[in-house]
Amino acid sequence: MSGIAGIYHLDQHPVVSSELCQMMKVLAHRGPDASDTWCQDSIGLGHCMLWTTAESLHEQLPLVKGDLTITADARIDNRDELAQVLSLPDRPLEKIADSEFILAAYEQWGSDCPEHLLGDFAFMIWDGQKQQLFCARDHFGVKPFFYYHQPNKSFAIASEIKGLLCLDWVPQRINETRIADYLTLMLEDQVITTFEEILRLPPASRMWVDSTGVEIETYWKLDPNYELKLGSDDAYAAEFRRIFTEAVDCRLRSAFPIGSHLSGGLDSSSVSCVARKILDETTGETLHTFSNVFDTVKECDERPYINEVLKQGGYTPHYIHADTFGPLSDVDQIWDYEDEPLLGPSHHYPWRLNQAAHQANVRVVFDGFDGDTVVCHGLARLHELAAQQRWPEFADAVDIASKNYSLSVSDLWAYYGLPALQQLAKRGRWFAFAKAANYIHNRFQYPRRRLYMQQGIKPTFKHLLHKFHRTAKHQPDNSITIDSLVNAHFAKQVSLEERVNKFTSNSASLTSVRQKHWQSITGGVLALNLEAVDRCAAAFGLEIRHPFLDRRLVEFCLAVPSEQKFRKGFGRVIMRQGLHNILPEMIQWRGDKANMGANFINGLLNINRPLFEQALETHKHSILSYINLDSWQTSWQRLQDYPESNQKINSTTKDNLVVWRATVLALWFQRRSKPL
Repeated sequence: MSGIAGIYHLDQHPVVSSELCQMMKVLAHRGPDASDTWCQDSIGLGHCMLWTTAESLHEQLPLVKGDLTITADARIDNRDELAQVLSLPDRPLEKIADSEFILAAYEQWGSDCPEHLLGDFAFMIWDGQKQQLFCARDHFGVKPFFYYHQPNKSFAIASEIKGLLCLDWVPQRINETRIADYLTLMLEDQVITTFEEILRLPPASRMWVDSTGVEIETYWKLDPNYELKLGSDDAYAAEFRRIFTEAVDCRLRSAFPIGSHLSGGLDSSSVSCVARKILDETTGETLHTFSNVFDTVKECDERPYINEVLKQGGYTPHYIHADTFGPLSDVDQIWDYEDEPLLGPSHHYPWRLNQAAHQANVRVVFDGFDGDTVVCHGLARLHELAAQQRWPEFADAVDIASKNYSLSVSDLWAYYGLPALQQLAKRGRWFAFAKAANYIHNRFQYPRRRLYMQQGIKPTFKHLLHKFHRTAKHQPDNSITIDSLVNAHFAKQVSLEERVNKFTSNSASLTSVRQKHWQSITGGVLALNLEAVDRCAAAFGLEIRHPFLDRRLVEFCLAVPSEQKFRKGFGRVIMRQGLHNILPEMIQWRGDKANMGANFINGLLNINRPLFEQALETHKHSILSYINLDSWQTSWQRLQDYPESNQKINSTTKDNLVVWRATVLALWFQRRSKPL
């Protein structure tokens, strides 16, 4: 974790050092251990340092070497491999900083250097000989990178948006298109931010900046079509274990105590167990764990699973009583670090976990972030089996999965099977429909008449009616319905329907689980969430490390055949089998996971109610041009009624998100009205 900043005046106007120093001041929380700047005529680079690894204790940034100057927020994981091919300083390897590896890689391969780097990084290199600034961001966007470009005049870069907004010549105009994206939860645009002229460098991208302008290109892409072939189930599991262990091991490099977020779920438990095993076999250090526990909202409490991990020994546990605070409890402090509206109603959990880690003098924290997305496939495999009309396999999988995940056969069938049956009818494939309906009738005792009426005739009629309606209005068939929370006039003003269609049109063509898996990894939401995780950690002087986002692991998991990830009614089988004798069996084969929705409602109704009602009544005027107030109020009313309604908590998900988005947006605008 570090903070980086840069100013490059394309019109050759000299950089004012005080402006660069102001950027460093604003980003100081990212690197409290050291700060420095470098200026030369029209270019200036800055860095604030957080010591994490032994090498970083000796690191000085910005680093000048001849005509090259670098500033970087980076952790390079393939140092041993790079050391074999690069010309490095004549010092022991453990005293060569990661930024020196990047600079040597640039000297060796030029702008191709990011292709040779493994790890998390965002860096800038000023090439004095070329009079050019070269920048790059890691494969998944773990390290943030924002910039402002005024053609023919100025260019600025910072790790956080606030590092740009502190410059008088950077505009602060709100990007209403991004507000619309936020309200519809359509966040696939990897470039724009909530401020019109401030942009983000997409993951796996490199950028050149000189007096002629800016050029950006992608340096790495996941291949959605490659399938790995190994000899047996055991071979796949063994390979997963090897790569995952390496992903954890290379991230254990630290000069300070190491912590891990431990929820009791499969992902965080896997990371914690493997990290502890490696530490036990090497340094003998204990692993600090930070866990949310719940005393009053019992359905959210995962202590039985957390305790199964801790029973292995080698841990120093820390507990946060997460039902004593609500989703709005810390927002005033959070706004000091967050530059955009908060994404989901769960930010307060890592905030308190990171606070506890800071108090425990931990600087490096592991998490299981997006492990389910990376390893895949869960029950989504059922969609594929149904779409391929492999009904006997589908039925067998449903029977087993219902037991493994404590779900009803009828619910699984309705959610994963019926859509495929409806698609056959809509496409006029009535022979295939009749064959499938007959099988379903015999296997699940569904009445044939109901199948034909409810899944065949009615959906087909609605589809034709919808198509006619769209044709009459000259709208495309794939036109979508805009979220009811969005003000209709505002949606039309920003052409929201066209925008959503633009970013979702490709989804319909993705039929295989692997293709959808690829989309979930490469979409815009992943990097956006990673930026939020980064800022939440930076607030407490921490570096969060994500073993599941190791490039080698992601490439492997995407390429593994579907049946290796979903088998015997379980998703992520390759991971469960690969970590045999490392994971406690209770966790290894668990199918369920606690739904935090109940605690969100508890926090909003019983802890944060005054704050919420203030936002609803006092600040609503700031967002009325963007939202449908009735939708906000209706969802809030349903949440108030939930405790006595005997509804399942899953039924509140949409209302939770409506209330959260509207409330956060109102609070964010209120905060934006105050001077920086």
